[in-house]
Amino acid sequence: MNARAVPKPSLRPYLPADLPLLAEIRLASIEELTVEDYDEAQRAAWASAAEDEAALAETLKKGLSLVALMEGSPVGFVVLLDGGLIDQLYVHPAVARSGVASALLDAVEKLARARALPTLLVDASDTARPLFEKLGFTAERRNTISLDGEWFGNTRMKKTLSPQTPDLRS
Repeated sequence: MNARAVPKPSLRPYLPADLPLLAEIRLASIEELTVEDYDEAQRAAWASAAEDEAALAETLKKGLSLVALMEGSPVGFVVLLDGGLIDQLYVHPAVARSGVASALLDAVEKLARARALPTLLVDASDTARPLFEKLGFTAERRNTISLDGEWFGNTRMKKTLSPQTPDLRS
């Protein structure tokens, strides 16, 4: 048996120079990781909408945006908007299921708790839903959205955050 340790990603804030690579990560994620949950026409419509780099740049600027790095290169990102809404979570297919998305969501949760947000919300794709469930999010309702004439399902999920208690040991 030959096990290979996967390094933990480092995280940092989004920088405008990251935009082209993050757009590529998002597109690759949609095209490759959602195959089991969405058909070809749905993925094509989603990818077409995701090609708008200007819209992605606006989302990244208006939210609290974190980038995951492995060996110094971006491999994923997450955006937390006001009110605790996780708006974007994408990882490159080469690092899928290696802890990158979990690390990003753990950091977002810590930041949300530090900001005294009562909940985190996400409209999780069918592909991402199991990850959010594993991390303690619960389904609230099923959503149906339309992109380029294609209908998609996703699930509004919520995680209630307990207030952060101060560490009195120091």
